[in-house]
Amino acid sequence: MKPADLDRLLREFHAEKRTMRERHEAAARIVRDFNLNNTYQYVIAREEAHLTWLGDAMAGRGVTAPAPEAIQPLAQPEAGGVPAAIFEADAGDAGAFVDRWRDRVSEVTHARHRVMLNVILGETLEHRRFFEQAAAGRPDLLGRRTGGPPLGGDVLAVRWVE
Repeated sequence: MKPADLDRLLREFHAEKRTMRERHEAAARIVRDFNLNNTYQYVIAREEAHLTWLGDAMAGRGVTAPAPEAIQPLAQPEAGGVPAAIFEADAGDAGAFVDRWRDRVSEVTHARHRVMLNVILGETLEHRRFFEQAAAGRPDLLGRRTGGPPLGGDVLAVRWVE
């Protein structure tokens, strides 16, 4: 792979991954269930790590990150929960992302960047599994409690309330 092709790939991959992270942030603002929101927080934290890795790889090559694209805000769900369609869409997006990038990543000849990109693809598949389980109504996405009452409740719609 030529250096210019690798630079372009890293920029495009970063742009798509950042758009996914922003979509998940938008979903986390409306997913009020404690367990489901914690799953979004986990996914967002991992995507932040992915973006840091990609940013460092690009900076090391003298490549700047592309300007972020605006995402469409998500509609607030009606009282009583979040439609499974949000989780289904996120699962579908994660699967489509991996499908779009798997072959392109396999062509990367720079070993460190190829391994990094494959780790990101693997974690994105894990995120897809989380979203599929959420769509199926599973509340225990990050593990089961071994004792005590089940966690429940909602999170606040905004981070800080004064």
